[in-house]
Amino acid sequence: MNIGKASLPDRTIVRIAAHLPDLIVYGDFTPERPSMEYFDGILMFVDISGFTAMTEKFSTAMYMDRGAEQLVDILNRHISVIVEKVLIFGGDILKFAGDALLALWKVERKQLKNFITVVVKCSLEIHGVFENQESEEGLDIRVKIGLSAGHIKKLVFGDEKSYFLVIGQAVEDVRFAESMAQMNDTILSPNCWQLCDRSVIEIERIPDQRAVKVNFLKLPPDYNFDEFFMRCMAHLDYYPSGDHKNILRLASTLESDPQLEISLQKYIMRSILKQIDDKQLKGYLSELRPVTIVFVNLQFKGQEAAGDIGQAIQDSSVYIDSVLKNFKGQINKVFMFDKGCSFLCVFGFPGEKAPDEITHALESAVVIFDYCSQIFKIKVVSIGVASGTVFCGIVGHSVRHEYTGMIGCFTSGWNRGVQSCSCPSHCKVVGQKVNIAARMMVCYPGIVTCDSVTYSNCSLPSYFFKELPKRHMKGVAEPEPVYQCLGLNEKVLFGMSSLSCNRQEDYPLLGRNKEIRLFLHNMKEFLLSQSSKVLMFEGVSGYGKSQLVSELGYLAQAEDHRVIAIGLTKVSIHWYFHTIQLLMASVLGLDTCKHYKERQHNLEETVKNYLDEKLYCILNDIFHVQFPLTREACTMTGAKKEDKIEALFMNVLKETSKDEKLIFIIDEAQYIDITSWEFLEKLIQKLNVFLIMSLSPFTNTPCQSAIAIMKNRNTTYIIIGEISSKDIRSKVCLDLNVASIPKELEMYLVEGSCGIPFYCEELLKNLDHHKVLIVHQYQPEEKSKVSWHALFKNYTKPQMNINLFSFSSKEDRIKVCDIAPGVRLKNMSPPSTLKEISLVQLDSMSLSQQMLVRCAAIIGQTFTTALLFEILPCWNMKMMVEALATLVQSSIFYCFQSQKELRLAAKRRGATREVHHRSMALKASSEIGTKEVFTNKERLSKKSDVLTDDLSPEKIGEKILYFFDITLDKITAADEILIPTESCQCQEVLESVLLPLAYHFTVLEELDKALYYYLEIVAGYISLNDNYLAYLHLCEGEKLLQSRKHDKSWCHTFESAIFYTLKGQVSFNVGQMVLAKKMMRKALKLLKRVFPYNCISVLLQTHVEKSKHAFHISQQGKDICPPGKRKLAQLHQQISCLSSLWQIYSLDYACHYKYFAHLASMMQVNSALETQNNFQIIIAYLDYSLHSQLAGYQGLWFKYEVMAFEKIFNEPLNRETVEIIAYVAEKLSYIKYIMGYLDLSIQLGFRAHGMWQLIKDPNRHCFVLQRLTVALFLKNRYQKMMEVMDWMWSFASVEEHAISQGLFYDICLDILLYGGFIYRTFEECLEFINDQEDNKILKFHSGLLLALYSDVAIWFARQEQWENFQVFYNRAKKLVQRKTPSVLYCSGFSKFMECQVLCLQKQIQDQMENVQDIGVELLKTLENLVAQSSTGPIFHPRIYHLMAYVCILMGDEENCNLFLRTALQICDIQGNVLEKIWLTISKKWWYSDKVSEEDSWLQIVLRLPRWSEIQLDENKIKAVEQNKFRFKITIM
Repeated sequence: MNIGKASLPDRTIVRIAAHLPDLIVYGDFTPERPSMEYFDGILMFVDISGFTAMTEKFSTAMYMDRGAEQLVDILNRHISVIVEKVLIFGGDILKFAGDALLALWKVERKQLKNFITVVVKCSLEIHGVFENQESEEGLDIRVKIGLSAGHIKKLVFGDEKSYFLVIGQAVEDVRFAESMAQMNDTILSPNCWQLCDRSVIEIERIPDQRAVKVNFLKLPPDYNFDEFFMRCMAHLDYYPSGDHKNILRLASTLESDPQLEISLQKYIMRSILKQIDDKQLKGYLSELRPVTIVFVNLQFKGQEAAGDIGQAIQDSSVYIDSVLKNFKGQINKVFMFDKGCSFLCVFGFPGEKAPDEITHALESAVVIFDYCSQIFKIKVVSIGVASGTVFCGIVGHSVRHEYTGMIGCFTSGWNRGVQSCSCPSHCKVVGQKVNIAARMMVCYPGIVTCDSVTYSNCSLPSYFFKELPKRHMKGVAEPEPVYQCLGLNEKVLFGMSSLSCNRQEDYPLLGRNKEIRLFLHNMKEFLLSQSSKVLMFEGVSGYGKSQLVSELGYLAQAEDHRVIAIGLTKVSIHWYFHTIQLLMASVLGLDTCKHYKERQHNLEETVKNYLDEKLYCILNDIFHVQFPLTREACTMTGAKKEDKIEALFMNVLKETSKDEKLIFIIDEAQYIDITSWEFLEKLIQKLNVFLIMSLSPFTNTPCQSAIAIMKNRNTTYIIIGEISSKDIRSKVCLDLNVASIPKELEMYLVEGSCGIPFYCEELLKNLDHHKVLIVHQYQPEEKSKVSWHALFKNYTKPQMNINLFSFSSKEDRIKVCDIAPGVRLKNMSPPSTLKEISLVQLDSMSLSQQMLVRCAAIIGQTFTTALLFEILPCWNMKMMVEALATLVQSSIFYCFQSQKELRLAAKRRGATREVHHRSMALKASSEIGTKEVFTNKERLSKKSDVLTDDLSPEKIGEKILYFFDITLDKITAADEILIPTESCQCQEVLESVLLPLAYHFTVLEELDKALYYYLEIVAGYISLNDNYLAYLHLCEGEKLLQSRKHDKSWCHTFESAIFYTLKGQVSFNVGQMVLAKKMMRKALKLLKRVFPYNCISVLLQTHVEKSKHAFHISQQGKDICPPGKRKLAQLHQQISCLSSLWQIYSLDYACHYKYFAHLASMMQVNSALETQNNFQIIIAYLDYSLHSQLAGYQGLWFKYEVMAFEKIFNEPLNRETVEIIAYVAEKLSYIKYIMGYLDLSIQLGFRAHGMWQLIKDPNRHCFVLQRLTVALFLKNRYQKMMEVMDWMWSFASVEEHAISQGLFYDICLDILLYGGFIYRTFEECLEFINDQEDNKILKFHSGLLLALYSDVAIWFARQEQWENFQVFYNRAKKLVQRKTPSVLYCSGFSKFMECQVLCLQKQIQDQMENVQDIGVELLKTLENLVAQSSTGPIFHPRIYHLMAYVCILMGDEENCNLFLRTALQICDIQGNVLEKIWLTISKKWWYSDKVSEEDSWLQIVLRLPRWSEIQLDENKIKAVEQNKFRFKITIM
């Protein structure tokens, strides 16, 4: 009995035979249908217990899609054991039903006795495999087995497709025996017990039953069972023997036989044949898939003969097959129990998914019910229809398996009492949705029923259904409502044709402003003209068309307007004149009548002036009235009746339109019937009506009248676009009734919904179902403790417009939404509704294209062809390119050369647009580009050519500028490519390569590789200023790191250090300096570079570092062995940590912290020198120079700037060197700007701009332009400044760079507040802030947002709009505590201090209490700001200006004059013309006796000129210098 597992031939016939039992493979293929075969045999029914719990575990999990392969793997592992045992003992697997199977031993009657012993031995061995075994999944897997023996009939039926059943008493007996069994039991049916060899089977009697339970085989000691077994097997025709003794099944050796192959194919489902032909891997066939189940049960009359029943089953199956085929449904299983036959029909198997599947299933169920009810031998037809997600895949063993869709995704406990019901016991393993269909079929006999999901999601009108009283269904703990489908030929019920979507007063229509504007424009034209207007909105399901037309119906209402709105359904298109019937019923007021007599009376009163009384009866069928029939009406032809009815309706509408403007709204207009289209075409030509339609794209070519209306010159045809991410966020906040949602949730919903409202709703419902969302009271940041895991939680703040909510003024009453801990949104399974929509499109492709799409989906929304090729199994490049080309042509994939091109195309494709059907043309093009990189061997000038030892600082500056100029010339004139040919592609690489690779290796559990890519991803996002995404992926990577926490290797320690470094950088960038400092210290400790905690240690360490520094300087130029790879990696991380640490310490007011900062900067220099890497050394030198200048260490900074510059010389002119030079130019420009050397900063800024413009790095270039613009602004060089502003706007808009746009509008507000003219209006700037303040990058750029909010607050304060001031002042106030050592933060904070000064003036004016103390505290803060080392001298004039104003408000003229003089002196040194002019005006204003109203800000604002008005006139430009704000004097 030890049969090996020989390799199997890969022939098509073998793959087909694996799906069928030997009973069919070696059977008689007679063409007669039905055909009946009689034989004797033994049946074994095996039911595996424990998989119900496992199925529930996988299906109710949030990430159930990822469990499909795991589920089938576990299931098949256990079922394969049973299959092998059955095959080894000579059995034939007849059918699989999920986690159960039915096996047959077909033998002669005289052999039954011996074979029952063999089958009992087989069953005991099966129990032995599972006994005391617990699977690795923690599931207790057990089996129960029923055995029967006797006469069996095989019924073969069908036409194009063939099916078979085994019927007879033995089949009933085996079902009964299995139902009696408990876990680990084998039960013999009464007949089996009678036929067996009782001498060798020890049994246990079952009380009150004739069936018995097998305990064990009691074989004599000398009994040779193997010899007995082989004698028995000799009686089986197809048991492997001889040369085939080492294989499990003889059918796996079949040779190619075209005739046999054709015969066997008839028994296989269409979808499986496609996959066999395409040689799909079995793993790709397993999935959790939304389908619709139709369970058809036929009960027969009395004790019918098998032949009579066979004919009834034959007739039914042929008709059912023909009906299902029209809608891509398939018969999956046929069962025969209790004299009833059940067909399990499935809509939506792989490759067979169709739009509107549920409606098709209901239509099929109704026509099947009507037909089968008329078959003579059938007594009762019962049909249950249910929709849901089921497991679809191959179940069984490699030599014998079946494709099934039967393991449902919800608990299926109703099978426990299956013996008391007539539904087949196989059903118990098919899962909740199949179970419910079977239960409805049994509990509601003689009708067509459906569950609530089917009822809700079909496109049939609600009046086609009737809710049924709830009945107890075994195993269904909480039954949902059950509905009877009444049929598709019911009469229309007036009053039920209103719009499917009602307008909600408290729920605004979001994202449809453009559509509403188009409607209002057309409405205005309609009211002014004497012609009809047609407005048509096209959009696929889910775009919110119904809600849109509902809103338009509300807006169209007026005193003399008659608005009639109707909604159509799928059945409307099949009914003659249906749409006009509904419209006219509303016009005539018939839709509100409760009885036909009332309807008839109203109709008679209306039409008496237009229609002969003798012809009233032609309206009977249209309006369901009962006017008496007349001879005249009966003798009229159909065409004449149509003419009369049409003329009547035209006259009624013409008369109505005299008093009222007629506005017809039709939702789902693609379902308008042809005759109604023809009437509407004539209507808009003859009368003045406004027709508004919403429709989905036509599936077939529309009729001529529909096309004519679409092409009409008065028709406006609109393709509805997706809604914006901001509107998605607003929608979610409204749906959840919260003020704000986390950024991660917003990104998930925006990407997942693709801007489609319905998709967003379904995703949100799915998250709510899995309890992913947590709604709680908002906790202000100042009340919350900042930790790493709560770092971005505190950014969840109310962002919505206040008019959408009724929030209390107290923040702690505001509700916000968060994500449950440990949830990974990107791994969430999509809801079945969205999966169904995607599967419709997926199934329309070939199987190879499907595989390509599935593999591409693993990578993500965007992918590269190279990466896709790597993960495609067994494909060559030609196959992939051909498949991709087809998918691109089908608009399933889109091909782009860059991420920028992709974003632009997505924006065009997603926007609402008008389509001109009269002259519509479509174009498509594609290009393929290649990139090559070369290096340039030319070297830069030698040090001696540029710098000599006898040059003064001024001359050195000139030489440095000259060096930058000649370097730029060399780069642009070089024959070889030294600069990128297109913009920075970091984001494309991140999204298309690194992210997919990280996910890929995570799934493969190759954690080392996954961790590496996560580190790269985080570093990439930090460089792109996207700190939020960097944070998210740090958390993902950290989980991988923690899984290796017991690893004590150097690599693990180093990776931990990197994670702390990256955490510190993210915390640093978002202004959480305490957390950043903590993380950097931890990283340095792991990197063996401990940073001291107290002042004494700092002083000692500083002495050590000075000695090390002197040593490193002395070793420069010598041939020193470079550090090893590990040491070098550590040094690079040390440099990163120390660079951040000295900046963090420089933010602190305490004087002793400057020593900490100095030590950190010196340690950075020493670590950089150890690397022997010029780029690192240059960065460290320039950082040390900046620190020295800010901290007041005179004499050091210039030396290190020169040393940094010297490092550039003698470097080969290649791309890396170009980037180093660009960095030096930018850094020097920054240093000179912050230290107040404006002229030199401007000169360096132009050189840096030239360099970064060539390098095409928007993340660095934007800051260069911003500082250059501000420096020119301070110098009052407006002409040049505007030129740079134009560059900046062009750059920001072309690159769609959020930070660049923010910087641009910040400068525009500065021009308004301090420049005295308008470059961009305040309204435009405010609109940008409101639109973009929640941008995932800007939101966490505290310095820029602080500047923008403070600018707006200052504007409102100067305008004395104090309520608006308070809104933006509070926003800015929350950002103040998130300090960053950046120019933007310093600029923003100085503006925030101006807000406080203006607020102080208002408090003095209002004579508030404690205003003196407030003024003193404010003055201290301003003094500390000057003293703080991180505040560059460039900001000192403005701060002293504010200090002077505070002093004058408090009556301290002496200090006021002191601060004014100091500010003016600094302005003269720096060349700060802008502030000097303002200081002069303030001084004159404060000490002047004459105050003119013309000089008040409210008057100045009115005369602010636009730049376009003054740019060509130097005198006008000079005049705007006087348009400065005058600080109002209100002395306390």
